[in-house]
Amino acid sequence: MKKIAVVILNWNGSNLLRQFLPSIISFSKEANIYVIDNASTDDSIIVLEKEFPSVSIIKNTGNFGFAKGYNEGLRSIKEPYLALVNSDIEATENWLQPIINLFNKEPETAIIQPKILDYKNKTYFEYAGAAGGYIDKYGYPFCRGRLFDSIEEDKGQYNTTIEIFWASGACFFIRNEVYKKLNGFDEDFFAHQEEIDLCWRAFNIDYTIKYCAETVVYHVGGATLNSKNPKKTFLNFRNSLFMLVKNLPGTKIIPILFLRLILDGIAGVHFLFQGKLVHFWAVLKAHFSFYWFLPKYLKKRSITNRKKYFLISSIVFQYFVKKRNTFSKLF
Repeated sequence: MKKIAVVILNWNGSNLLRQFLPSIISFSKEANIYVIDNASTDDSIIVLEKEFPSVSIIKNTGNFGFAKGYNEGLRSIKEPYLALVNSDIEATENWLQPIINLFNKEPETAIIQPKILDYKNKTYFEYAGAAGGYIDKYGYPFCRGRLFDSIEEDKGQYNTTIEIFWASGACFFIRNEVYKKLNGFDEDFFAHQEEIDLCWRAFNIDYTIKYCAETVVYHVGGATLNSKNPKKTFLNFRNSLFMLVKNLPGTKIIPILFLRLILDGIAGVHFLFQGKLVHFWAVLKAHFSFYWFLPKYLKKRSITNRKKYFLISSIVFQYFVKKRNTFSKLF
């Protein structure tokens, strides 16, 4: 049996499958390739059956979103290593072997992210993951190569394989046994930041997350939910709060959540002054939803002795006040 499965989650993405599956197939001789279909209503299944017969199709019974979509589809996949890949990812030659080597060599490494560059501007990092993810003390995520909307050009500055805090869901490698041990993604998230939550849970039980510079992929980004969509704003703000409740050390949860809610309120007012009323309302809805589901998420808390999960106290302060817009300037 091959050691790695490349798994693509699809919903009404037949055009993306036609565009990007050929590179996955061409450069993935080491892998079995699967497409999990979230009950597409377009011609995705026909396209897969007629144009890509070597790809195995797993049919979900509904559009379950990213989290439950993967959880349902991965139940039947047995390969020891999983590559969870967005349908808008272009693979490059020899992209899998460095990942396999890293997993083989480092049993404590559970999750790996490759270098993710912008498909539309291939010398620049891509927003969703760039060269590996971190969060600040208040749960705001940022990346090497991307702080908020400031995206760096790839000049080899992140060409070393290092430990990170979270790996992008756009191209997410994980040991199958660890995925199952952690019960996969949190399905209540639906989409957005569930990969950070999964990485944090892995971190809490002493696994390592790595960035592998030797593997490069290109990502379109925003192909399924554009950054201007208020639903994305809602999910990002709400899910980030859920993640803090689930994973923060017990002594930190109340003071950090209190300050985080204030910072979210400032972000909401900023949207209001920009005339982005739908995004202002999305932040409000995210907080209402958070309060409503708080008892449920308190029951999901993981117990951890690992208290230092962040590199810097506040990415908001560093970026907006100190005007530090590249990762290297943060330290």
